[in-house]
This record gives sequence, structure tokens and C-alpha cells, in this order.
Amino acid sequence: MQNYLFIGGNQDGLSVPVQPDQDTVQLPAGVTGKETYIRDTLAVGDASITIYRHEKLTSSQVLDGLVSHCKVWCLNRP
Repeated sequence: MQNYLFIGGNQDGLSVPVQPDQDTVQLPAGVTGKETYIRDTLAVGDASITIYRHEKLTSSQVLDGLVSHCKVWCLNRP
């Protein structure tokens, strides 16, 4: 199993092992709940990375969040 980055929900920012070619994954959320994550691909030119995004996030929201995180990270570097 390969590890994939999870974006959104309780698993945000974690790298979790997933069976290959699994389109959706349900992971525990609290004691009795479950969260659904959808397989998605981020690509620039010839490079791409597979991620799992929370079902309530659109691809645009994920990209906006990643860009915002990178901007803040760059500003707060020592």
C-alpha cells in the first residue's frame, strides 16, 4: 500500500496508506462517525500527485488552501 496525502476533515495533512486505485476512502471521525475522502490528482505540466480530499471540499477549495498555506509558511520562516 502507498501513502497518500489527505486534505480536509479530521485527517487533514496526514499521510495514510490506501489500497491502489481506490476512488473513495471512509475513515473514522470521532467515536461513531466516518468521513469520506475522494481520490483526486493535482498536476502541473508533466508532474502530478494523487491526494484524497474531503467530500465537502471542491478541487478549487483544496488548491486555494494549499496556496494560502504555502504563502503563510514562506512569510513565517525564520
